[in-house]
Order: sequence, then structure tokens, then C-alpha cells
Amino acid sequence: MTEESLKAVPLVDIDDCGIFKYVLIKIFGHETGEGKEPSTTVVRGYADCTWHADIYERVQEIVKKDHLDTECLGGGRIEHNPDKKYIKIYGYSQGFGKADHLESKRILQTKYKDYEIEASDEGY
Repeated sequence: MTEESLKAVPLVDIDDCGIFKYVLIKIFGHETGEGKEPSTTVVRGYADCTWHADIYERVQEIVKKDHLDTECLGGGRIEHNPDKKYIKIYGYSQGFGKADHLESKRILQTKYKDYEIEASDEGY
């Protein structure tokens, strides 16, 4: 059940446009009989969330229904411009620290294959 639940979690869920906070989250199940702990890493970003913690708590509530656990790996900001097919990942979270923006870029590319995606350590 855990592996099916993990596979059902979308890797990317961000708002359609704008500048907003995002978090990089590891979602994991319980150890399998082989001693492995299945996991996946996802990107979430929503303009209606004031704080990075608001995004993280939203995801926690959703995945715990499938008996999955989470770990926040950091945060930042996303600028999403669908007209230009452009996403910029930058900044950090004061509460969770800076996410690995290159990892976030790799995950975003799974959904936005035809976008230019830029990752930067500049800005807040």
C-alpha cells in the first residue's frame, strides 16, 4: 500500500502563475520487508500560503491520510510565468532554510518540460 500511495503523489503542485513561496518535501512510507524506506521528493508552492510552514502543513494533512510521513528539506520562492514558459527558483525559508534549488529544478522539469527553469541562490 505504501509504494502505491507514494506513486499516487504528484511530484509537482505549484500555482499556475505569479511569485510565491515553495517548499521541497521528502514524503516517505514505512520500511518494507527488505529494510528499505520508500520515498519521493516533491515541490509544492502556493500563493495563498503566507508562510512556508503553511505549505508544509497543507501537504502533511493530505499525505497523512495515506499513512505517509514527511520531512521538509527547505524552501524558497518561485516566479512562474506561463506566458513566457519560464520559472525561476530562488531565495530561502527563514523557518526551514534554503531548499536545494537544483533538486527542485530537476523535479519541476518533470512537469514543465518545455519551460526555461532557472535556479539561483540570490534574493529572498
